[in-house]
Amino acid sequence: MNITSAVVYSAPCSRHVVRAQLIELAGVQIHTETDDGRFIITVEDVPGVSAADTVMRVHQLEGVRFAAMVYQYCDDGLQREETQS
Repeated sequence: MNITSAVVYSAPCSRHVVRAQLIELAGVQIHTETDDGRFIITVEDVPGVSAADTVMRVHQLEGVRFAAMVYQYCDDGLQREETQS
């Protein structure tokens, strides 16, 4: 289990485009969006795609000026338990 949070910055005029792209990314949840183009998101591992890969993809989205990872939590023990079950 790997959960990451990030702040994503876009131009205010691009925020609708950025929101639509974020919604399409597996494992991404938008928690806050501001009128000036800032988003607070969490990213979780999904089968076949790590949270780190998704965060790198966020950096490449059209309209994204900047994205900064703020927090990361990893619990490999929980993942091993889920795999063994």
